[in-house]
Amino acid sequence: MALSGPDRKLCRMPRKRTGRGCGSGGAMAAAAAVSEAWPELDLAERERRRELLLTGPGLEERVRAAGGRLPPRLFTLPLLHYLEVSGCGSLREPGPGLAQGLPQLHSLVLRRNALGPGLSPELGPLPALRVLDLSGNALEALPPGQGLGPAEPPGLPQLQSLNLSGNRLRELPADLARCAPRLQTLNLTGNRLDAFPAALFLPGALPLLSELAAADNCLRELSPDIAHLASLKTLDLSNNQLSEIPAELADCPKLKDINFRGNRLRDKRLEKMVSGCQTRSILEYLRAGGRGRCRGKAEGPDKEEGRRKRRERKKRESGEGADAVVDEASRLLLRVLHVSENPSLLTVRASPEVRDVRPFFVGAVVRGMDLRPGNALKRFLSCQIIPLGRREVKAKDLVRQLQLEAEEHRKQKKRQNVSGLHRYLHLLDGKEHYPCLVDADGDVISFPPITNSEKTKIKKTTSDLFLEVTSAASLQICKDIMDALILKMAEINKYTLENREESSLSDPESDAVCGHGLDPKATPGAEVTGSTPLVVEQVRVVDEEGHLKVVYPSKMDLDFAAAHVTVLR
Repeated sequence: MALSGPDRKLCRMPRKRTGRGCGSGGAMAAAAAVSEAWPELDLAERERRRELLLTGPGLEERVRAAGGRLPPRLFTLPLLHYLEVSGCGSLREPGPGLAQGLPQLHSLVLRRNALGPGLSPELGPLPALRVLDLSGNALEALPPGQGLGPAEPPGLPQLQSLNLSGNRLRELPADLARCAPRLQTLNLTGNRLDAFPAALFLPGALPLLSELAAADNCLRELSPDIAHLASLKTLDLSNNQLSEIPAELADCPKLKDINFRGNRLRDKRLEKMVSGCQTRSILEYLRAGGRGRCRGKAEGPDKEEGRRKRRERKKRESGEGADAVVDEASRLLLRVLHVSENPSLLTVRASPEVRDVRPFFVGAVVRGMDLRPGNALKRFLSCQIIPLGRREVKAKDLVRQLQLEAEEHRKQKKRQNVSGLHRYLHLLDGKEHYPCLVDADGDVISFPPITNSEKTKIKKTTSDLFLEVTSAASLQICKDIMDALILKMAEINKYTLENREESSLSDPESDAVCGHGLDPKATPGAEVTGSTPLVVEQVRVVDEEGHLKVVYPSKMDLDFAAAHVTVLR
């Protein structure tokens, strides 16, 4: 069904506070009266729950009565996979027993509390932990015994995401890389760091680290050894005290997005570039011997030759330098339609209220899909208001309905986990507002990260789609997922064009749902032919004043290393 009008709006859905996880909040005579003071723990134990959220005004008084710690009873729930305790100004330390009592914990969220100045005792070892969020606390240091966990053997061997933003850290533990060797995302924004520990950038120390954010600190120097972060894609060191950027930064083979704004660089040309140029241009400037490292002093030919050889070796190892000839007929073609070329430009306006719920958003319009032959539609991603297959409903009622469905599903299947869209309900726990995408008619067409709308349901005859990806973590995650989705769409489209077959269009059950269908009449010449590339139209996201936040795809997006993909810009 067509979305009338070019504008979309990302805004909030208010809901009433339900008091879930808040408890009675009454003054306790002694912390030992756990059953009376902590009914959530009784419920979690009785129902063998794997997720637990403790938040709200009543929590603060109960934690204070427990001595500024979490109740020991909490650490007798060994089935917990997800634990969140947030917004509690009286929580100064987690308390002993966490590591021993919660061995299966996958996600631990302790944000916006009063943890600090250290962690006593230290958190680890937590062998299954993948996500750790300690943001918005009062941590000043994480020394051995009062930190994240031991280094030998690694205390957090499976940790992938670590958020330490909004604390008072003056230094990082020197053994962080040994404690969490599989770290992929590290957020250190808003601390008081003046340097990174040297061990963080040793060869092979953090081979999977793809995102490093340390904006709004006091960093004075960036080591050339940062080139050893072979998987680094995003680097944000804005608003620090850096005076130089090492030329070796250009040797990070996967680096796509850098931010050095707000630093007073000695090289004034480079300072202007970091404020307005694309990442690729900045890296080329550094690579060509720009004065990013030593002002007015070009590097010697031996050093530049050594860097050139390292780049060529990395290309050979990744297959980029292979001489294999790809048949032109087998290539996947994508054409990017720039905003200046598009008379029907689509713009998304982001309300400021979504900043605390789903702050990161990218969108794109893809035209020219052929979902008719065979099982092409079923091969496409399935996403589950009026919500898909449901009557019109208010947001808070929908969430409550889905929570009841999830509980019923657990009981019927006799399983502890849930599937489908119920898996994402916990992402909205404790939120005062829900995000939604509203079209020009004022109709809600998407309720991220839960479901899309019946209004924009996709059918086999759909050829033009509006795609949107949101995240609470980072903009780069949105872009990476959108890149992968569009590549998958191109592969499906080429396969269907090469294997056309008659297929019935009358089966309503085959009309799976994902993305948002657009009116093909809105784009003359949208019909698909065997030689026509898939068209990806740029979508702008602006704030309520009309200032640009992001445009996708930019020059740095859809940058596929695969030889069988050609992007026409």
